[in-house]
Amino acid sequence: MVAASPDADSPETGPPDSDSGSPDGSPDPGDRLRYAWRVVSVTSLGLVLIGIASSTLNVALPTVVRHFQASPTESGWILLSYLLVSTATLVLFGRVADLLGRREVYLAGFALFTLASLLAGLAPDVWFLVAMRALQAVGASMILANGTVIITDAFPPERLSQGMGVYIGTLSVAQLVGPTIGGLIADTAGWQWIFWVNVPAGVLALVWGTLTLRRMPRGTRQPVDAAGNALVFAALSALLFALSEAGSRGPLDPVVAVGFGVFVLLVPLIVVVERRAPHPVLNLRVFGGRVLACANLASLGNALARSALVLVAALYFQAARGVDAFTAGLGVLPVPLGMALASPIAGVLGRRLSPYTLSVCGSVLSALGLGLLALTAEADMQYLPIGAGLFLAGVGSGTFLTGNTTQVMSALPSGSLGVVNGFRVMIMNTGMVLSVGLSLSLVTGAVGPELRAQVYAATLSRLSPVAVEQLMTGFRLCYAVLAGVALGGAVLAAFARGKQVDLKRT
Repeated sequence: MVAASPDADSPETGPPDSDSGSPDGSPDPGDRLRYAWRVVSVTSLGLVLIGIASSTLNVALPTVVRHFQASPTESGWILLSYLLVSTATLVLFGRVADLLGRREVYLAGFALFTLASLLAGLAPDVWFLVAMRALQAVGASMILANGTVIITDAFPPERLSQGMGVYIGTLSVAQLVGPTIGGLIADTAGWQWIFWVNVPAGVLALVWGTLTLRRMPRGTRQPVDAAGNALVFAALSALLFALSEAGSRGPLDPVVAVGFGVFVLLVPLIVVVERRAPHPVLNLRVFGGRVLACANLASLGNALARSALVLVAALYFQAARGVDAFTAGLGVLPVPLGMALASPIAGVLGRRLSPYTLSVCGSVLSALGLGLLALTAEADMQYLPIGAGLFLAGVGSGTFLTGNTTQVMSALPSGSLGVVNGFRVMIMNTGMVLSVGLSLSLVTGAVGPELRAQVYAATLSRLSPVAVEQLMTGFRLCYAVLAGVALGGAVLAAFARGKQVDLKRT
């Protein structure tokens, strides 16, 4: 992680301050802090842009599917392409920024994300849209991989927690407004505006970032782990394809078996390559100690259990109950609301409770919320118990994320923070990718292949009560499996207790 201030070899490109320093030539603290808060305004705008762009499509997906008359496989990959590419390239663009300049890569991410959003709205067919979603993901990775480093460079160490708190808090705002905006746009403006709404925000972020951000000194020129990145991408692609097709083809279908087989074959190869890489994309030493091994696996489980929840619930409201996209967006709000409320409360409780306790309790709450959803998954169920289950799952996730992140980062010597945080984010993003693939397969696997397209298009409720009841079996199974995964995460979190080994030792 780069945490140095601009120097003579790295000229500032932002607007000059009116008072660049104190009489003795040292940086003026007030000027540095004012610049730091301008940096937060840039990075927070980027986080809101990405957060809203991701969450709007979770609710508006049926509108896009109906427009393109997309097949079930095409429908799934509209979402999966973005998640897969962003996960596989997150660490890569952190390393690329050390070579090309962090400010330059960060701003290029805004430009690429905005361009891809514009082209996505002009998509002539579904596979062009999938490709533009992948391009969006590349831009998002360039932004996410460098935002926290830019903030760290800008703030004085004693004020960094304030800036980081505002930065992370903006994600909750994006998660809260995204589903409602997505539903409203889908019902009123047309599917294109689900993507075009990102364009003015992206242009604003690019212009403000160009005017505000100063050029940062380049970090240590570490080689990019090209082989590791390629293998991780291939393994995740094979696993995702197998999961997405297992619901309709069955787990013993040759196509599904080949996908799982490729994944199984690539895993040991990844281990061998990453052990030999000088700067691996997957630092396997993270699993050298029980605390971090269990804490990261618990994070994987929690991400698997929570990440597809808004998508699955939105499909439930539209496909099973027949409501419009805007109403579905309002229906899923308890999830981000629970997360937004729980995260700061858990931070306050962290003064009295250990991060370990928060992690375990959060996982248990997530499992209880998902279990309640499994028990109440009926097409004619009143909203109150469903909303309670969604809210409880959101509270559990917010509590877990606060505790787990604090536990992982505080268990390490300072020299290992950047390495392990990058690995932690990649593990969590992998859980998000698998969550979507697994959940869609479980939900749609309960209906026949000829009805899967009706689920994604949210038109199944217009058919027959028998078809809807078949779909409800899929929702109950999906919620039950996710609850079991969350409970497994609680067990792993319970084992993440003890003294962590020093990762600086070889």
